Amino acid sequence: MRLRALLDTDALGLRLLGGGDELDRTVRGVMTTDLRDPSRYLSGGELVLTGLAWRRDAADSEPFVRILAQAGVAALAAGEAELGDVPEDLAVACARHRLPLFAVHESVAFATITEHVVRQVSGERAGDLAAVVDRHRRMMTSGPAGGGPDVVLDLLGSDLDLRAWVLSPTGRLVAGPKAAGPGLPPDACARLAAEHLAAVRTGRRGPHRVLLGQTTYSLFPIRSGARLPQVPRTPQAAQAPRDVRESVLSDWLLAVEADAGDWADERLDLLQGVTQLIAVERDRRDAARTVRRRLAQEVLELVQTGAAPAEIAARLRVAAPVLLPGLGAAPHWQVIVARVEWDEGGPEAGPVAQSLLEEILVDPLATGPEPSDRIAVAHTGDEAIALVPLPAVTSEHDGSETGVLADALLAAVRDPLSSGLDGDGRLTLGVSAAVHSAEGLRGALEEARHARRVAAARPGRVCAAGHQELASHVLLLPFVPDDVRKAFTARLLDPLRDYDRRHRAELIPTLEAFLDCDGSWTRCASRLHLHVNTLRYRVGRIEQLTSRDLSRLEDKLDFFLALRMS
Repeated sequence: MRLRALLDTDALGLRLLGGGDELDRTVRGVMTTDLRDPSRYLSGGELVLTGLAWRRDAADSEPFVRILAQAGVAALAAGEAELGDVPEDLAVACARHRLPLFAVHESVAFATITEHVVRQVSGERAGDLAAVVDRHRRMMTSGPAGGGPDVVLDLLGSDLDLRAWVLSPTGRLVAGPKAAGPGLPPDACARLAAEHLAAVRTGRRGPHRVLLGQTTYSLFPIRSGARLPQVPRTPQAAQAPRDVRESVLSDWLLAVEADAGDWADERLDLLQGVTQLIAVERDRRDAARTVRRRLAQEVLELVQTGAAPAEIAARLRVAAPVLLPGLGAAPHWQVIVARVEWDEGGPEAGPVAQSLLEEILVDPLATGPEPSDRIAVAHTGDEAIALVPLPAVTSEHDGSETGVLADALLAAVRDPLSSGLDGDGRLTLGVSAAVHSAEGLRGALEEARHARRVAAARPGRVCAAGHQELASHVLLLPFVPDDVRKAFTARLLDPLRDYDRRHRAELIPTLEAFLDCDGSWTRCASRLHLHVNTLRYRVGRIEQLTSRDLSRLEDKLDFFLALRMS
C-alpha cells in the first residue's frame, strides 16, 4: 500500500509533518520501536511507529533518523501521547534525510495502525495476482506485438508495485518502466547481465538474486520460443538435455528491483508468465531480423563463390534500402567476423555467434527492442559474418568517424560476456576497413578473418582486432611462442627491472619514454622533467646493464619489441 492511503484513512489519526513529495512510497510492513538503533530488525519498506522514548535530547534525532533512512524504511510515525507535539529537531532530521514524518494523535493506539497496515498489505498481496494475470492475458491477445515489453513493465509497476527492466545479455537496456523515477545506470545493467550470465552458465537455479549497493535485484531469464529445440528426430535426441550455451549468450533477462527469495509460488509463477510475454516480443523482433539475415547470407555466398562484382553490386543495391532506409547513395560497407569457440564440446557455434554479434553491434546507449535494423549477420560453419553499412566514411587522417572500431566494439560488453564465457569458451572478433564497392568486399572479408585470427592469439575470453593492426608489428607479436617471448624479454629487461627494484632508478620508464620520443634527448628530458645530463646517465646505465647501444637502430628495435611483448 502507499503512504498516501494512510493519510486518507481518518481512523488512523495521522497528520503529515513533512515529506509530502514522498507519499507514493510503498509500505510493505510495520514496526513499533523505541530502540535507539533498531536497524537489526529492519528490512526496508516499513512504517516505523515510535513513542520517542529513545530521545533524551535534540542531538538524538539525527542518528536515529539516519539509521532508518539507511535501512530504507518508508516513513516514520511519532506518537504524541508522551511528549505532546513532535519535536522540531526530529522534523528537521527527517527533512534532511527525505524521510516522511507523521504525527500520531494521542487517542490512536499503535496497535490500531499496525492492524490496519498488516490487513491492507496482506489483502493486496493475496488479491492482486489474479487481476494482474487476467490483464496480462488480455494484453497478450490485444495485438500481434503484445503491446511490447514496456506495457508489461508498466503493469508490473502499477499492479504489483515492482520496478523492472529488460536487459540484453550484453547489458544493454532493452525496455524499462515509463513511470517517473531513477533509471538503471549503464554500469548496473552491465553488472546485472554479467551476474546473470555467470549464474545461468553454472546451472544455478533462478531467479538469481544480486545485491548492488543497498538494492537487491532478482533476475529472471527470458527464453525465446524461436530458439527452443525442434522436435527431435530420434528417441535418443529427445532424451539429450539441451545445452544451456545455445541461448545463454543471446537471451534477454528481466531484472526486478526486489528480493524474490521469500516470494510465494503464485508470485513467482506470475513473473515467469511475464517473461513469457516478453519472449513473444523477442520472437517478433527475431522474425523481423529474418530478412536482414537472408540478405547477408546471399551477399556472403556471392562473395565466397567468386561471383561477378556486378552481381554482388546488384545485391548490395537491394540490401541498402532495407538496412539504411531513405539513403540515396550507396553506402560504404564494413565486414565483421565473429567466432565462438567452446573449451570442451558445446553446441553449434555459428548460430550462437550470429545472435551474439547482432547484439554486440547495437549501440550500447540505444534502448528499445528495435535499434538493430541496420545490421545484417549471416553465419557459415562456426563463423558469424556481419555486413555493416556506413552512411559516410572519411579519411582517417582528418579525425572523422571511420566506422566500427574493434576496441570500441567490445568496450561496453567485455565484462558481461567474459562472465558468460568464463570456463566455457571464447569470443573473438575481427573488423575490416571500410570499402565502397562490391569489388572490395572479398578483400574486406579476408581482412576481417585475418584480424580475428590475430585476436584469437591474444589472452582473454573476449578479444577483438581491427584492420589497423594488420599493417603493424602488432600483427606479428601474438604469434611469437610464449617461451620465446619470455626468454627474449627476460634477457633484455630483467637486468633493468632488478636494478630499478634495488635502486628505485626508473630505468624501464626512462627507456619507454626515450623510445617514444624517437631517441630525442631534449624531448625525452622535457617529458620526464629531467636535466639532459641525468637522462644521459640513465641511458648509459641501461646500455651498460644490457650490453646494448641505444644509438643503433637494431638495439632500439629490440628494446621496443621487448617492451611490447612484456
